[in-house]
Amino acid sequence: MDFPFGFGQKSSLLLIFFFNGILFSFLLLKKGIQNNNNANKWLSFLLFLCAMYIAPYMLGYAGWYSRKVTREILYFIPFMQVLLIGPVIFFYTKSLLNSTFKISKKEYYHFIPALIYLIYSLIVFITDKLILDEFYFYADGRDKDMANWYQIAGIISMVYYLIASLKFYKNYKKLVFDKVSFADSILFEWIPNFLIAFLSIVVLRVLLFLLNPEWGNFGNQFWHYIAFSIVVLYVSVNGYANAVKMSFLNDVNSETINVYQESDEDHKTKQDNTNLEEIEFWKDKILHLVERDKIFKNPTLTLSDLSKLLNTNTKTISKSINSGFDMNFNDFINHYRIEAVKEKLQKEEHKTSTLLGIAFDCGFNSKATFNRAFKKSTDLSPKDYLKNL
Repeated sequence: MDFPFGFGQKSSLLLIFFFNGILFSFLLLKKGIQNNNNANKWLSFLLFLCAMYIAPYMLGYAGWYSRKVTREILYFIPFMQVLLIGPVIFFYTKSLLNSTFKISKKEYYHFIPALIYLIYSLIVFITDKLILDEFYFYADGRDKDMANWYQIAGIISMVYYLIASLKFYKNYKKLVFDKVSFADSILFEWIPNFLIAFLSIVVLRVLLFLLNPEWGNFGNQFWHYIAFSIVVLYVSVNGYANAVKMSFLNDVNSETINVYQESDEDHKTKQDNTNLEEIEFWKDKILHLVERDKIFKNPTLTLSDLSKLLNTNTKTISKSINSGFDMNFNDFINHYRIEAVKEKLQKEEHKTSTLLGIAFDCGFNSKATFNRAFKKSTDLSPKDYLKNL
């Protein structure tokens, strides 16, 4: 008896990528349940969808579409949920950047196109198998998941949600720099890499579609699916690594929660009518507090902390810093940290301590953040600055 799976070169290669997606989907789901982390659950679901997307071609190259029994089973299983991948990417991005995020009832409309396709698939199954008992929808002998109109709709959906995710990340960056003094630590550089990886797949697919006149033929799409599989492998490994990393950064993650909570409170407040006199008033108070108490030495200092010390709201302090000093909160606090570092270097404290030790003492929480902030302020690296001294 022949083994039902044909281990050819193409089918075996896709099989490896398929099991990779399933494995990491399981691992992320387990971690998401253990840590009650919605981002891990969304990424788990995304990897499962990607594995299912690969499945028809993996099974096709294994010969399953050449056998009557397996072919008719495959026809009626909606493996490729291309209208679902985009929304899941978007909600993964939102839940990773805001750990308080929970999908609301009004956001379920994002899943309507995928639901309509599932209903369509059910109608096809009922008509061809239960009512007519012969192929009506499948008279052309082509899997509906691979129809050009459906695949094109999937590309449009992915482009839309990738752009929406990039916009959300851009807004997040602005929010973080306005709210915390350790923005570099919670920028989630993984997110733009993750989105660009999927965007590259969309671009590649469009190019292959335009350059290949025989795109509709089964065998002519192999390289697209290999490229897609490589991206899924990259997302699996790095997404899981990011999940592990974030499990060790609960304190930092709690600060991102505060960022979004403060933002919500700001939106609920009435329109701010702070005038120039008030801005000058709060500027003096902010300078007095920062220079006297050296609060910039707190590595987890937030706009909320500063507002509480001054007995006012975050919106007033944020506007006073933005307008009064022409800087966001993160750059404002880092400016004082850099000045404190320069003062210690001028006192030759680097001869009895390390540069990193001095940076930590002045409020920085990582070497990378310190180096970036120092170069941004002085146009020199810390070591070059020391040489000039």
